[in-house]
Amino acid sequence: MTNYYYTHNPDIVHDEKQWNFEIFNHQFKFTTDNGVFSKRTVDYGSRTLLAAFDATDLPNGPILDLGTGYGPIGMALAYQSPERTVDMVDVNELALSLARKNVALNGITNVNIFTSDVYEQVTATNYAAIVTNPPVRAGKAVVDAMLTGASSRLAVGGTLTVVLQKKQGAPSAKKLMQATFGNCQIIKKDKGYYILQSVKEG
Repeated sequence: MTNYYYTHNPDIVHDEKQWNFEIFNHQFKFTTDNGVFSKRTVDYGSRTLLAAFDATDLPNGPILDLGTGYGPIGMALAYQSPERTVDMVDVNELALSLARKNVALNGITNVNIFTSDVYEQVTATNYAAIVTNPPVRAGKAVVDAMLTGASSRLAVGGTLTVVLQKKQGAPSAKKLMQATFGNCQIIKKDKGYYILQSVKEG
């Protein structure tokens, strides 16, 4: 059974659910299904990342939500920054079909949703920010590729913001981001979740 949320086409019995969740003082509607990550609620890691993320001093350019799932992070950032485009990518076609439903349900139009295995189909090099709640269960090689591949896709002054639990490798991810970017800060810690951020320097 290839029913993991980080596979291309999860082999599942469909069971769609619709529910609401408040982010940035706004009620979002979500449709989810079997075969996606955190199908019953917006997971705590994504919530923690969104609470810590600050778009105010970013350079011009779009935002990339890498591993968007059914879309909560990308949708929230698109709602928060209507002047920017948010690219929402994932390897999971089921998750992307749900993300498309969800942006339509919420009337969010400043997004592009497309398939990409990590950065494979990501061609832009001017992102103001890349945000990710990486699929830890897909393995360290996938997570590391998400971290090391960000720099070449960011504009100068752009940020990579990552949420990882301490027990799922946040300290080693911090070292890798430090080695890749020359800097990495822990901008928030909450219940074992670390929000790590690196800036692309000129």
